[in-house]
Amino acid sequence: MVEESYKKGRGAQIKPANRFSKVSLEKEHIEGIDDFTESDIRTQFFMEKAASIVNVVNSPDVGMQYSVNPYQGCEHGCVYCYARNSHEYWAFNAGLDFESKIVVKENAPALLEKFLLAQTWQPAPISLSGNTDCYQPAERKFKITRQLLSILAKYKNPVSIITKNSLVLRDVDILKDLASENLVHVYVSITSLDEEVRQLLEPRTATAKKRLMVIETLAKANIPVGVMVAPIIPAINQHEISNIVKAAADAGAYAANMIVVRLNGAIASIFKDWLKKNYPDRHEKVIHQIESLHGGRVNDSRLGKRMRGEGEFAELIQQQF
Repeated sequence: MVEESYKKGRGAQIKPANRFSKVSLEKEHIEGIDDFTESDIRTQFFMEKAASIVNVVNSPDVGMQYSVNPYQGCEHGCVYCYARNSHEYWAFNAGLDFESKIVVKENAPALLEKFLLAQTWQPAPISLSGNTDCYQPAERKFKITRQLLSILAKYKNPVSIITKNSLVLRDVDILKDLASENLVHVYVSITSLDEEVRQLLEPRTATAKKRLMVIETLAKANIPVGVMVAPIIPAINQHEISNIVKAAADAGAYAANMIVVRLNGAIASIFKDWLKKNYPDRHEKVIHQIESLHGGRVNDSRLGKRMRGEGEFAELIQQQF
């Protein structure tokens, strides 16, 4: 049962300490004269002139060579998001700050064009949303992702996209141009077909019904589209694997991939707090089963193991997928 003080519309319910900060703001006495409230957490945008925009991805198990992230932080508020930890580098916390304090890299299009024009650049696929979702709510206002796609199409550079927002359909015109030359593929992330679960896990994302509609629309437009079943969380959405894959296939998805949950860094405390507040009846079961995927821990940083897990339970999930 959700507590009365639960922050609806937000995934994280806490503000864990920033590992790089020596100062923190805490409420020690509820009756304090200088009490502060978080009952109305509004999204703030911070405009940033980035020094660079194309990142070289050195991890061989993530399936990308280069990534571009026009936004830091993500208003979608997915409680399990691995990108939360990166918000600490901006002097914010990985909890509520991650989903309410969004850094907007306003010069990203100019930086990308300059990068593509460099004589040393050999065209290779560039991934949008390597860290945070390039179609998160901020994109409706700032339209940076659309500008990036236009530049990639202009120079005929291949691009891949992963999103859980139906806003991607706004850019079907550019995606069709890219697809006509085999320069794009899109993955739509679906975590649960259960709307109640989706609202708790990913409070500001498109519904599963809308995401399936996105797959169908892209497929009918001859834009290659697949489904990412991620993350798979024991005793929360593990039982939905087959149904999600089938629904996506019926909608026109040409491929499917999966990732098991891992709670690295500050995400462990954020997720455990969320789990206790939303699923107190199975809190210990979920944590123990996550630990069984990662050698007794809730996180495993080993390449090739961290996203798939290992052990009997991991093999069971793999077989089901």
